[in-house]
Amino acid sequence: MIRDMLHRKNMKLKNKIMTGLVVSLIVASFSISAKTKSENSTISGAPKKFDPNKALSAEDKKFVELREAAKANEPSKAISLAKQLGSHDLRDYVSYFQIKPQLYDKSNQPKSDDSADALVVDFLNQYEGTAIADRLRNDWLLVLGKRQDWKNFDRQYPLFKLDDDTQVKCYSFQSRMVKGEDVKVIALDAKDVLWDSKFFGDACADLVSSLYKEGGLSKHEFLAIRRIALESNLETLARKMGGDDPIADIVKKARANPVEAYSDFNKKTWRIGKENSAAAWGVIGQFLAKKLDPSAINAYRLQHEAGHHQLLSAESQEWKVRTALKVGDWKLVKEAIENMSPAIRKRDPAWTYWYGRAQKELGEESLGKETIQVLAEQFHFYGQLAREDLGMKIHVPNKVAPEESLVKKMGSQKDFHRAVRFYEMGLRFEGNREWNWALRALTDQQLIATAEYARRIGLYDRAVNTADRTRQEHNFGLRYPTPYKDALSPIAQSIGLDANWAYGLIRQESRFIMSAKSHVGASGLMQVMPATAKYVAKKIGMTNYKQSQLDDMNTNLTLGSNYLNMVLQDLDGSWTLASAAYNAGPGRPKLWREKLPRSVEGAIFAETIPFNETRGYVKAVLANANYYSALNTNNTPSLKQRLGTVSPKTSILSELP
Repeated sequence: MIRDMLHRKNMKLKNKIMTGLVVSLIVASFSISAKTKSENSTISGAPKKFDPNKALSAEDKKFVELREAAKANEPSKAISLAKQLGSHDLRDYVSYFQIKPQLYDKSNQPKSDDSADALVVDFLNQYEGTAIADRLRNDWLLVLGKRQDWKNFDRQYPLFKLDDDTQVKCYSFQSRMVKGEDVKVIALDAKDVLWDSKFFGDACADLVSSLYKEGGLSKHEFLAIRRIALESNLETLARKMGGDDPIADIVKKARANPVEAYSDFNKKTWRIGKENSAAAWGVIGQFLAKKLDPSAINAYRLQHEAGHHQLLSAESQEWKVRTALKVGDWKLVKEAIENMSPAIRKRDPAWTYWYGRAQKELGEESLGKETIQVLAEQFHFYGQLAREDLGMKIHVPNKVAPEESLVKKMGSQKDFHRAVRFYEMGLRFEGNREWNWALRALTDQQLIATAEYARRIGLYDRAVNTADRTRQEHNFGLRYPTPYKDALSPIAQSIGLDANWAYGLIRQESRFIMSAKSHVGASGLMQVMPATAKYVAKKIGMTNYKQSQLDDMNTNLTLGSNYLNMVLQDLDGSWTLASAAYNAGPGRPKLWREKLPRSVEGAIFAETIPFNETRGYVKAVLANANYYSALNTNNTPSLKQRLGTVSPKTSILSELP
């Protein structure tokens, strides 16, 4: 019996080097009596505000140090630090941070030995049902899969609640193969997972290879998945899958120099057969499109003639539609979407919207309306566009007010207090894990009450994200809050900037987290870059400006709002171009505009932005701005009017950073 076996291992470990650690792990489980001060407090009247500037205690500083040791997989350091934190209120995390570095090596690869298994089992038994137990189960499943311990893997995998790890999924398919299940059935279940190599890892590469060898994947499917890895510059992963791909060199060349690849391949297509030609043209078309090269449409038309559409990567399939949109080839738009893999077509409402638009443009107006009707009650960029196409106004649902008793009840939940505890230590990753774990099974009214609790304590990002989860009942005041209005409104008014647009941008940039810092150095509510802040401060006459002032709310709002207004003026008053400029810099949208083959509606320009982040950003900011406008004014805003039309125009050099 597994449990008896692990118990014996645990006894051996106790008698060896792990005595101190095992003893430190056997701590009382969390209960009402073990709550922190904030957990014990009864919420009567105003709840305690979240304090982002709260000074860390000596114990909490050591806890953060322990977390970093665990992150770096330094087991000796983690064990030493954990021994000093025996009375810490977050004891389950102290224990987790001891165990995790024993499962992985310094390169973050799962270890092949089972020396920490008993510790994992003890932890899971003690903290079952918590967010951190699910996290450790995720870690352990990767270890079990790596060493092909399918007996323990199969026992643990059904208990993994989030089941959001692609590698773990691939190990689960491997386990099914070992048990002798039909490889065709396994391959069918696995295909959606295998169509995106960004999260593959070795587990999925091994699965692809095994499914191909056992007949679960055809040669064409196998090569298509292998090419997707090459497209993403994952050459080591592609090699691990094995096989000999006749267009591997073409894929690599297209990634490095698509113009040269287009020229070279045009001379040799007859040598490699229709199917391989179709795959090659799809890859070349994708990379030409991302480089704004006009030959992209020619490559995609050649691919379309050759067929075999669903063996293209998701990126190639999506860029085929975008390329056709840019040149106004509605017939190709419609056919490209029809030929998309079902999983790719379903995952983004863009393809439903553009399919309906293509039907309309091709004279199938009633069918087009029927297609986009399904988007009309959805709250996003394409939902708003669909409503306008159907002659409907922007939809802000009736506000469901949170019940006061329910707000107090949700605000007294231990998980939310633990999340706040992490936020006040600056550990947002752990805080979000705890918060989101507690949201999983809540009703709409409970979600709205929790969002209201978050708003009251100043966690506006949690208010937004929590309110965003409701399905039938909604509160858009919580989805689109307006904190710091007394600071932002006069700034926006003084420079003639639409405050609703500024709020739409802040909601996307920082989710109202004043201390937000990006990986590239942007900071504050409006995520202003230091160089940009210095430039804007000089332009608006802010004397004696210092970079440290960027963390001040009023300074951040002043500099960010003025910069947004500057790029708006620099880009002819286009909200579409200015939103893109705020995210990617003003030079890029100018180039994207210059390279247009014709004037396009703003929605098409937004859809064909070559940067994934900026494309999503522009859509989100403008949809946000429209909802803010609908909530805060008596006007009925038009998203299409705000998107406008974008026309080719030779760029004039600008000094804007």
